[in-house]
Amino acid sequence: MICAARVHRNEKGKERGWRDVSFAGEKRNQEGDRRAMLNIALPKGRLGERVYAMFEAAGYECPAIKENSRKLIFENEVKGLRYFWVKPSDVSIYVERGAADMGVAGKDILLEYEPDVYELLDLGLGKCRMAVAGPKDFYDDGSRTLRVATKFTNIASGYYGGIGRDIDVIKLNGSIEIAPILGLSDVIVDIVETGSTLKENNLEVKTEILPISARLIANKAAFKFKTGRIESIAEGLRRQLAF
Repeated sequence: MICAARVHRNEKGKERGWRDVSFAGEKRNQEGDRRAMLNIALPKGRLGERVYAMFEAAGYECPAIKENSRKLIFENEVKGLRYFWVKPSDVSIYVERGAADMGVAGKDILLEYEPDVYELLDLGLGKCRMAVAGPKDFYDDGSRTLRVATKFTNIASGYYGGIGRDIDVIKLNGSIEIAPILGLSDVIVDIVETGSTLKENNLEVKTEILPISARLIANKAAFKFKTGRIESIAEGLRRQLAF
């Protein structure tokens, strides 16, 4: 079976693109496929619960994960599955470094940190937008360097670099919306879901940069040696997207 996977690289300046990765027919991998525990990193919170429901519906259940406990790691030894909850922004780190064979991360994280992983599938969950927002009366006339507050410095720099706009990037880790209100920045670049937080702070979307959603990703080495199982899971999730 061949799976079209988007390759994310760490080396700056290298083009990201689609690559066909095929390891079907390698018998030496198939036995390992059946025996090895498959490690799957899920994002904590409501999104992770929705993602797990898709895995369960595809036949990759782990009943212990639904128990009311503080545990973070759950196993189904019969099916050779190990799920664990991690901070959403950390999923790609676990997958890239091989602690997890697979995981689910937001497209914003993949673009911002560019982990060296395979992107297998858009799950269509957690949909939102990456956008430029600012005060309703603000207009960027291009007469001076634009001050941009954001958690997503790479995405912001890439967007404005693409349109040839000089910016001063101000890295913040939270409460981004107050930056233009207090005069720290002219605009912000942030994730927008309903837009209600912007409205409450007298801000509005100026430009939509790109859509964001949850993506199924895989460790590159794990994909090589556990191809059959990873592709089977991806296909089980893909079938649910057709409904």
